[in-house]
Amino acid sequence: MASWRHYGRSLRSFWSTSLAAELEYPLNAVIELVSVFGNLAGSLFVLHLLFAGGSSLGGWSWNGALVVLGLYTLLDGITTCLLQPNLSRIVNHVQTGTLDYVLLKPIDSQFWLSTRTVSPWGLPAIGAALGLIAWALSRAGVPSPALLLLALALLLASLVILYSLWFVLAALSIWFVKVWNATEVLRQTLVAGRYPVSAYPPALRLVFTFVLPVAFLTTVPAEALLGRGSLAWAGGSLLAAILCFGGSRLLWLHAQRFYTSASS
Repeated sequence: MASWRHYGRSLRSFWSTSLAAELEYPLNAVIELVSVFGNLAGSLFVLHLLFAGGSSLGGWSWNGALVVLGLYTLLDGITTCLLQPNLSRIVNHVQTGTLDYVLLKPIDSQFWLSTRTVSPWGLPAIGAALGLIAWALSRAGVPSPALLLLALALLLASLVILYSLWFVLAALSIWFVKVWNATEVLRQTLVAGRYPVSAYPPALRLVFTFVLPVAFLTTVPAEALLGRGSLAWAGGSLLAAILCFGGSRLLWLHAQRFYTSASS
């Protein structure tokens, strides 16, 4: 219990100082707001074009596809708030040697690297996503409390999967210095999660399920919200989250053995 309180105090300290620094530039909020609604409008336009040929997309209705798009926008906002500002710095820590000081701190290094800063500029995307999901569900049918709890659990699993993918690529910078380009490629690949996985050709469905788990990020939680999920997919999502996080943790512990520090 004392350890949890220690990490909780550390997290409050991290985020309060980083928010104070970020809020010195309020114009960024306006720029991010315009960017979010521009991207969302573009995604809605493409989705409208995909539905132009019929009333369904891969077996999904318009409102169901809006839920998937909303979940993707939500994950993208959380990425902007937490993942990108933290994990993008791991490469810099390795290049400049400041990872030495992180490893010497009396706190878990993976926790420090993953939570040291927070950016408020992803909040507009999170707000827009929640509004879009609520509006789509009001038209498609509000889920029962049980389905809502299941969807929240699957959304948490998708966040763990997304974090693990980002952290694994960032941790590879201990061996490959210019690995951050691969992280940008990953982010662009995960854009496929804007639309239901069943809308893609069969070969891509296999890739987005078993190679890059895009299906577990947005499609599976959306199915739970809409009452069309299955226990097999829900269990697969939770299992994928456990395996991804465990793999990222083991990789980080293994990678520290190969870190040679700035002075060696």
